[in-house]
Amino acid sequence: MKKLSFAMLILFEIILFIKAVLCIFTKQWSEFYLSLLTIVLLLMPFLITYISKKKKVNLPNSFNLVSTIFIFLALYLGEILNFYDIIRWWDLLLHAIFGFYLVIISYHLIDGVIVHTTKTSKKRLLFVKTIFSFSFTVTLGVLWELFEAAGDFLVNSHMVKGGLEDSASDLLVKIIAAFFTSLYYHHKLKNKKR
Repeated sequence: MKKLSFAMLILFEIILFIKAVLCIFTKQWSEFYLSLLTIVLLLMPFLITYISKKKKVNLPNSFNLVSTIFIFLALYLGEILNFYDIIRWWDLLLHAIFGFYLVIISYHLIDGVIVHTTKTSKKRLLFVKTIFSFSFTVTLGVLWELFEAAGDFLVNSHMVKGGLEDSASDLLVKIIAAFFTSLYYHHKLKNKKR
């Protein structure tokens, strides 16, 4: 998984570097800056993984790979290549992926935080993990929508394309994805512990 994650990072960085150079020649400065931002953001999952290992915080093995692909899908394909306008459901797809994968991340995070004691039943602990994972995902989804609205207000970024309807549908997709993923993991872990 590490080699694949690193290979994807290198491939995406090369694509973005070429795009940035082309943007200089064509004087497309907004795409140039967005390419540079994406180049930097693609490094963030690897930095987060490094810090989490130092702090002994659990993350899924697929964290770097999924995060790198997600950033590339959202920023390069979505913003730079304009998939948000070309493919009507692109934004909703990414919000569903966000809702799905953040539940998985939160299950791993909570495993490193909550210590099982003999006073707490496994059933109750699993229930708390499920509620936390769902709530954590929905909360971060709301914060993301606020970030999009702030970006539109402060720098005219056009991230919220359809106003309230866009934000509401984004949140609904995230909540549905988080709900079903939480249920799936709850039942999977419940049956695994038997």
